[in-house]
Amino acid sequence: MAISLTEPAAERVRTHLDARGSGIGLRVGIKKTGCNGFAYVINYADEVNDVDVIFEDRGVKIVVDEDSLALIDGTEVDFIKEGLNEAFRFRNPNVTGECGCGESFSV
Repeated sequence: MAISLTEPAAERVRTHLDARGSGIGLRVGIKKTGCNGFAYVINYADEVNDVDVIFEDRGVKIVVDEDSLALIDGTEVDFIKEGLNEAFRFRNPNVTGECGCGESFSV
């Protein structure tokens, strides 16, 4: 079981953690929402809970709760810049469908 980061994603997290001056890594999870069932939730991790699993990739700690991990195991997190837009993108091998707008997915 693992969640990985591309180098652009890892660099983005490291830069923002340094700018924040606090945080232990990146928290990745999911929530039920949207027309296809689930959406990714991404934030900076300030603490680790009893139900969390920790991975480390490219010098960044990735914190995932156990319930989310079952649906996003094997996901690669990337960071994309397209013109003025920039966002984290997810390559999840468990996804069986996505909504047209790309905001939610099903497994």
